[in-house]
Amino acid sequence: MTIFIGGAWPYANGSLHLGHVAALLPGDILARYFRQKGENVLYVSGSDCNGTPISIRAQQEHTTVEEIADRYHHEFYQCFSRLGFSFDLYTRTDAWHHHQSVQEIFLALLKNKYLYKRTVEQAYCQKDKQFLPDRFVEGICPQCKQKARGDQCDHCSAILDPLELEEKRCKICGETPVIQKTEHFYFAFSKFQQEMETYLKEAVEKQLWRENALALTKRYLQEGLPDRAVTRDLPNGIDVPLEGYDGKKIYVWIEAVSGYLTASMEACKKKGMNVEDYWNEETISYYVHGKDNIPFHSVIWPSILLGLGKKSLPTHIISSEYLTLEKRKLSTSQNWAVWVPYILQKYDPDSIRYFLTINAPEARDTDFSWREFIYSHNSELLGAYGNFVNRTLKFIQKAMNSKIPEKQISKSIITTTEEVYKKAGEWIEKGSGKKAVEEIFSYIRYGNRYFDQQKPWEQVKVNKEEGEITLANCTYIIINLAQLLEPFVPYSTQRIRDMLGIKKIEWKHQHTLPSEILHVTPLFERLDLGLIEEELTVLLDGVTNV
Repeated sequence: MTIFIGGAWPYANGSLHLGHVAALLPGDILARYFRQKGENVLYVSGSDCNGTPISIRAQQEHTTVEEIADRYHHEFYQCFSRLGFSFDLYTRTDAWHHHQSVQEIFLALLKNKYLYKRTVEQAYCQKDKQFLPDRFVEGICPQCKQKARGDQCDHCSAILDPLELEEKRCKICGETPVIQKTEHFYFAFSKFQQEMETYLKEAVEKQLWRENALALTKRYLQEGLPDRAVTRDLPNGIDVPLEGYDGKKIYVWIEAVSGYLTASMEACKKKGMNVEDYWNEETISYYVHGKDNIPFHSVIWPSILLGLGKKSLPTHIISSEYLTLEKRKLSTSQNWAVWVPYILQKYDPDSIRYFLTINAPEARDTDFSWREFIYSHNSELLGAYGNFVNRTLKFIQKAMNSKIPEKQISKSIITTTEEVYKKAGEWIEKGSGKKAVEEIFSYIRYGNRYFDQQKPWEQVKVNKEEGEITLANCTYIIINLAQLLEPFVPYSTQRIRDMLGIKKIEWKHQHTLPSEILHVTPLFERLDLGLIEEELTVLLDGVTNV
């Protein structure tokens, strides 16, 4: 099988918070899992360094767009690397290869007659003397009457045009903009209405999208796909590759989502691979993102691909709901967030990955609380998983002089293990890492019960043979945990392999035991419960200091 995985591209205008990680982590779980199975995987993403958000940040800090983009792209790259994200390529939208490829996509859509010119009215700020990009216009959503920006309402997920907003104002200066005429290119989304309806019908039948994606896409199609502007008067971005359009940029509607294809092209070029191997009708593709990005992946990007004559439409839409913090909605403006650079300084990446998987906002909003995070680490990672591995290997080290007994593994344990691989794998392929982890931790509890019931510390004194069989069975469970948990907590599984001298990583039950334990180190350290109050104080102080 050929597997393509695309992770949404975070805006390089501020640090990542845990909400970003919760939405994007399923992509890495999928990539690691399919590589273990021996499938041909391409996993890409990058930083969105073009467009309005970066310009706003640069204006606020009285610096350049390039400085802001560089700062946050490098920070993103370091955070994803530290969290163990295994991208084949993590790039950026201001890279030369992306600019060149997006311009080629623009010209191809123009040649295929899916782009056309239209004179339109656009918000113009007389004080700042510029046409306002969509996100530079703020006001009231005409549908839900909540505060919204000009391109999209985060409250009701409506896709908007800035002129639809009520009580419009310029985000830069706060003045009410005037409406002036200008010329832009439009993409004929409406031509794909019927094909998108068929596409959605197939998605409903196959149940490969998350429920929120199916519901929102159905709503968009019922409202009818409007043609959308694909050029804008933006301060930074990709130039329209046509004479007479100086100063106009290719807009996010086609520019950012095209990053999946442009990054694939660049990754394949660097590795000497054929990009068409990952962009054809046979490819299984996973698009991993947050709820607010659904229309870009379920309607806009598929329409663009059809406009380019490509049949490799998204097969799986893995769209997360929202992560809240201490029962409150995340707010970057109010500093109500747990920032990724901060949490990585103090906590094990596996602790973060585990908590955001077992509490993943897959079907509903879920909450991050410092209390639950600390208790989850101590009781589940350390108390169940780490304790089973540590006490088994420590006992073998002490009672068997580090030599692992060569005994036949119990058939019932082998059967149970094979079933865990099957069930967990099925859940991962459906996009539910949460259900997969639940299966694996049931297996861990099974191992702990077996150890307690067998009492190897007594067996070796009374009947050494029975004790050795118990320890061989427990070691067998451990070497399989090193495989089963690899997509979720890769740092601790690497520590297990290091202790046992295991090189190979696969997604199938391992029955050959290593001959000896090389060393034993704890997988995790206990977290002091005092950290709960400490972190809550830091969180509240951060809000106070905004």
